[in-house]
Amino acid sequence: MRKFLFLLIIPFCFFGCKQTDQAAVDKQIILKYIADHNLNAIEEPNGLYYVPTVVGTGGYPNINSTVTVYYKGYFTNGNVFDQTTISPIAFPLANVITGWQEGIPLMQTGGKATLLIPSALAYGSQGAGSVPGNTVLIFDVQLVSFH
Repeated sequence: MRKFLFLLIIPFCFFGCKQTDQAAVDKQIILKYIADHNLNAIEEPNGLYYVPTVVGTGGYPNINSTVTVYYKGYFTNGNVFDQTTISPIAFPLANVITGWQEGIPLMQTGGKATLLIPSALAYGSQGAGSVPGNTVLIFDVQLVSFH
């Protein structure tokens, strides 16, 4: 029985530890990016880093809000993978990646910020579209409005 239990614990620890290792890797990538770009970033408890660039006015959106934003999403090497062009985009905050769900509520209307998002709060190990798995993402976001 002990041998069987030991065999069950090893794979569990291996897969559980791998996630912790990716979080540490992501944090090092983010900290290097912050240092290289001389950013004054605020670390949130979940690993998200937030760099306010313009303080807005009014209230703050929440997970139940529909937000309208301009944004540019890019990798730490500066390559852009997505962005708004002429018009802002509106969407329910509950329908986007966790990094946005937690970062955009830190902003007020008219505010601008850079969100440095670890992979676990973005697309995780599976990735999405042109975003590979286990990729730190950076978003410059301007909150136009919310309701």
